[in-house]
Amino acid sequence: MRLVLIGDGDSVHLLKWARALAPRVELWAASSRGFLPGFDAVLPAERRLALNSQPNFEGGNAALLRCLPALARWLRRVQPDWLHAHYLTSHGTLAWLSRSVFRVRGRIAGSAWGSDILVAPEQSAVLRWLTRRVLAACAVTTSDSQYMGQRMKALGAAEVMLLPFGLEAMPPRPQAKDDMLFFANRGLEAIYAPQRVLAVFAKVAAQWPQARLVVANDGSLRGELEHQVQAGGLAERVQFTGRLDAAAQAAYYGSARWYLSLPVSDAVSVSLLEAMAHGCVPLLSDLPANRELVRDGDNGLVLRDAAATDVMPALGTLLPRADDIAERNRAWVREHALFEPLVDRFVQRLQQLQSA
Repeated sequence: MRLVLIGDGDSVHLLKWARALAPRVELWAASSRGFLPGFDAVLPAERRLALNSQPNFEGGNAALLRCLPALARWLRRVQPDWLHAHYLTSHGTLAWLSRSVFRVRGRIAGSAWGSDILVAPEQSAVLRWLTRRVLAACAVTTSDSQYMGQRMKALGAAEVMLLPFGLEAMPPRPQAKDDMLFFANRGLEAIYAPQRVLAVFAKVAAQWPQARLVVANDGSLRGELEHQVQAGGLAERVQFTGRLDAAAQAAYYGSARWYLSLPVSDAVSVSLLEAMAHGCVPLLSDLPANRELVRDGDNGLVLRDAAATDVMPALGTLLPRADDIAERNRAWVREHALFEPLVDRFVQRLQQLQSA
């Protein structure tokens, strides 16, 4: 079965898909930008197309559409059975137009990543129309949460497979947790509401003098956040690390007792699954996808109002059970969120549809 990934080859997430699919299909890939060096070990250069554009993945950009003729010419030579588009309002649009306008061979499988379903269709009537058209063109789609899958069906998706973007392997059981260490690693952008993370930690710091927060990742709000920490007198207790490599991030997951993720919109995030696999106790914003994984007060906290909630009573209740919570969260990830079995099921479904 010949499958073409269509997505952002500069994304580690698309590389992860490529690693999983390469042993199972005849894999090709088209990237709206370039390709990470890691693709060299997965896919030969002659099976890759780099369009080298600078797309706005929220959709509605001419730069990406200008790449369509070059993509269509390449796809005609490849003659794929499946076009597997990642992020529907950008790369899904390319796959749909390649088939509908340029008559490229192959059916479309669409994988939603989150804001392409949860945010973009609400921004304008045009993006909502576009999302509907792309979903209607897909023979099958994947969603990483039940909530997002329901939104996709409401927008016209015919078949939605629940496929969390899980872990490639379980990390080792953590040797020792630091009860006073909090870790946050979402992007420092408005959608991830990092100010909420600092507000929650400020309440913790006021009552736990030894508490520390590590803020990984980067983004446009970093300067503002660092100023907020300075103004709050927390500079000695909050560390901004910037983006971390996999080993450094795993080390923080392994030692941190608590994991903070408080975005305003989200599906099931890979970082949350990683944190649970490493035995962190998650403190999350009140979003439907988060409630699919975390039961408030049982295996973590779901904060209805992160800015106003006093988390200290709940943390005091969770801390004595934290090791047990860690084991249960790890067991859930092992059973439900390992990527390889999920990709097996996805490929089997494509094969069924192809032979039907």
